[in-house]
Amino acid sequence: MCRISVTFVDKDEMAKHIKIPFGMSTLEAAHENDIELEGACEGSCACSRCHVIVRIQTDEENDMLDLAFGLTETRSRLGCQMVAKPELDGICLELPSATRNFAVDRYAKAT
Repeated sequence: MCRISVTFVDKDEMAKHIKIPFGMSTLEAAHENDIELEGACEGSCACSRCHVIVRIQTDEENDMLDLAFGLTETRSRLGCQMVAKPELDGICLELPSATRNFAVDRYAKAT
């Protein structure tokens, strides 16, 4: 079975390296490996709880990206939409320090 290497970095800068089989989402892989990545919609792309930030791995890569055409500032992705494939091998995903629970937040504001 073909796999890619993925590193998850939590809010305390603790890294966890795992292998993910091709075709599995990073959200599913996080759940299977006890990584605290929420997914309230169970991977149906109906919430934003599985938000991750793609980290640039090296200074060399960052320097080269400065030369890229059409470069964007955001590197945010939904873990449920990131499916393991060869070009993602070695990716590093940062877990945000918090998530937003719209159901609870709206309820709290109404009281």
